[in-house]
This record gives sequence, structure tokens and C-alpha cells, in this order.
Amino acid sequence: MNARHRLGARWRRHRPLRTRLALAASAAVALVALGVCTAAFFVIRYELFHQLDLNLTQSATLAAQQNRGEAPGVLAGECRFLAAPACAQIVPRSPADDPARPYLLPVPPQAREVAAGQRRPYFTNITLAGHPARMLTTTLPHGRAIQVALRADTVEQGVRQAAQWLIGVGAAGVLLAAGLGYWVSRTGLAPVARLTATAEHIAATRDPGHRIELPPGPAYKEDEVTRLAASFNTMLGELEQSVTAQRRLVADASHELRTPLTALRTNAELLARADRLTEAQRSRASSALGRQIREVTVMVNDLIDLARDEEPAPLLEEVRLAPLVAHTVDTARAHWPATPFRLDLADASATLPGVPARLARLLSNLLDNAAKFSPPGAEVEVTLTGGALTVRDHGPGIAPEDLPYVFDRFYRADRARALPGSGLGLAMARQIARAHGADLSVRNAPGGGAEFQVTWRT
Repeated sequence: MNARHRLGARWRRHRPLRTRLALAASAAVALVALGVCTAAFFVIRYELFHQLDLNLTQSATLAAQQNRGEAPGVLAGECRFLAAPACAQIVPRSPADDPARPYLLPVPPQAREVAAGQRRPYFTNITLAGHPARMLTTTLPHGRAIQVALRADTVEQGVRQAAQWLIGVGAAGVLLAAGLGYWVSRTGLAPVARLTATAEHIAATRDPGHRIELPPGPAYKEDEVTRLAASFNTMLGELEQSVTAQRRLVADASHELRTPLTALRTNAELLARADRLTEAQRSRASSALGRQIREVTVMVNDLIDLARDEEPAPLLEEVRLAPLVAHTVDTARAHWPATPFRLDLADASATLPGVPARLARLLSNLLDNAAKFSPPGAEVEVTLTGGALTVRDHGPGIAPEDLPYVFDRFYRADRARALPGSGLGLAMARQIARAHGADLSVRNAPGGGAEFQVTWRT
């Protein structure tokens, strides 16, 4: 029994969703159709027999009025069971008062009880001369009862015909339910089928650019499945952007790493023949090798940091921005001694939930970028106000065609290609800002230079 149950459960689990929906819809409609037909059969049957009982009641009333003083026995008239006047007879309370002539209708003990007033009038089904009949036994005065019968074969024939018609209607309803179930499953699951086909196509081709075709119409008329397909298309768009960004990052990283790795290999091979070099040549090669190793290390660390989408929750703390900004600016002064930094802490009480090291990295990248593009002796202005941190240099500014791409990974403007760097600093700064609920923007400041602003979201 358990094995059979498991087999049935496995079969139900592996049936296609369309088949299960079609069976469920068909079963629901079929049950409704069969229930309606069954209810209609009992209603028709009740009404036909109720009408027959009304005819019997009227016939009994008429016969009682016309034969109030008659003695027990069969009343006048042929008992044909076709229509009124009905076959009727009077039955006394005691069998001793029965007439010599036999009765046409059966006289059970219940009829004597009705004649004696000990039982209420009642209907009963009988058979006479091989024909079905229905009989009413009711009370007459002076300890008598009258029995009236009508043929019921016409009623039963009507019930059989109604049953045959309802069986046909029920069978047609079941067939219609099967067709409707198939149509409902095919129509209702069409978006799901398209969604499945799209997912299978993407899995086979690894192409997230494919989309599900949505039916035309306003958004407020969309059903749940259409909204699911629209959400799936949105997810595919996000996936396509993510895959494209990943591929571009890998391609850019491989391109940017190729040059320093080649230089590393060249200097390493050069140092491998150190016995053929002069002391000055070995010193230059060793210095270049160390510098290139540091550049590659910084670039790899930057790539690792860029791979992080958000800050780890356990590392978050309430950071006071004023001391953090002052410390980072002091570090930049030591790193860029030829560049003066002017610090204005207009809001010394500002705090922000975040990771201090990452926030310091954000500001350090902005300061390094400003110092790198500032002419010798040109001042870099750092201002902390309520809800914003601004870093402005007095360099040449950013060309309008380069402004949309300043925060792209590995993007370097033409005038910056001769300067040190990998093009990851500003991209990392924006990522850190977003991870801390802030926006990083850039514009060309009035009077020259570039102005970067970090705005904290309230």
C-alpha cells in the first residue's frame, strides 16, 4: 500500500503543470455539471410525483364529497388508472364490516388505522395488474377511510426520460469540461510556457539578451502571470547588465594587467642576468621591479574591492566624519607635499553608519585624483557641510565628452593616460559611496577645475 501511494505521489509530482491544471479545471467543471444534473433530476422527480399527489388529493376530496353516505366497498366506475375519476374504494375500520365483493386496491393494516382515526392520511406506491400506481388513503366520517389510486407509469416514464436527458447533458458537460480545461490550461499557461522556453533558451545559449514577448495593453490590465513575465524580463535585463559589466571588467582588467606584467617579466629576466649588468643598471631594474609589483598589487586589491557590492554588516559603526576627513587630508598632505590642501569643517558633528577604513579610502581616492590633476602649488579645497563632502581642485577640469564616463572602471581620459593610475580609483569611490547610502557626483567648477561631491541620503 505504501509503495502504491509513493508511486501515485511520484506520478502526480512529475506530471506537467499544464496537464495538472487541465485535469483540475476539467474535474471542477465536470463536478459542477454532474451536480447540477443530479439536482435537476431530483427536482424534476419531486415535482412530477408532487403533481400526482395533488391530483390524488383532489380526486379523494371529490370522491368523498360525492360518496359521503356510501357503504364500504368499491365505488362506482371502472378503475382504469388513466385519469380522474380515479379508482376509489371505501374501507371500514373493522374487517368484519367489509363487503362480500373483493376490493380492487390493497387494504393494509395502516388503512384500518386511518379509518379509526389513529393514523394520518398517507401516500403509498402499489402495483395493480402489472402497472405501477400511487394510492392515497385518507379519513371519512363514521369510522371509514377512502382509498384513491392513479396510475404512476406516465410519471415514472417522465422521470426516466428526464434521467436520460440529464445523463446526456451531464456527459456533454463532462466533454465540454475536458475541452474547457484544456483550453484554460493552454491559454492560462501560455505566458508560463513562454517564460519556460525563454529560460531554457538562455540556459542553452547563455544569452541573457533574450526577452519574453508580453501581450499588448495597459499595465493596470495585466494579470499575475503577465506581471511575472514582466518581472522576469526585468531580471533578465539586470542579469544582462551584470554579465556585460563582468565581461567588460575581465576584458579591461586583462588589458590593464598585460602591460605591467610584461614589464615585470622583462625586469625579472633582466635581473636574472644581473652578472652582466652594472650596479646602476641593477639598481634601476630592481627599483622598477618593486614599483611595478606595488602597482600590480594595488590594482589587484582595487579589483577585489570593486567586486564587493556592499559593506559587511558586522563592520558597520557610527563614524564621526570630521576627524576621519581631517586625518585623511593630513595623510594626503604627506603623500602630496607639493599640493596645499585647505580643509573647511563647517559641520563638525556629522556622523554616518559605515566602515571607517572604506570611507577613508573613498576620500583618499578623491584627494589623490584632485592632487594628480592640480598644477604645482594649486590648492585643493575640502569642505564638509551638513550632508555633503566636497573636493575641488584647480586643474584643467574634465572635458564635457569625458564627464559621463568618469566613474567607469578603467576609463582614463586622453590627458590622463600619461599620469600614473589604473582608472579604478573613481569607480571604487562611487561604489563605496553607494554602499554607504550616498551619491557621488562630479561637475566642472566655476573658475576652472573639477568638483566632486559626496551627498549623504537622509
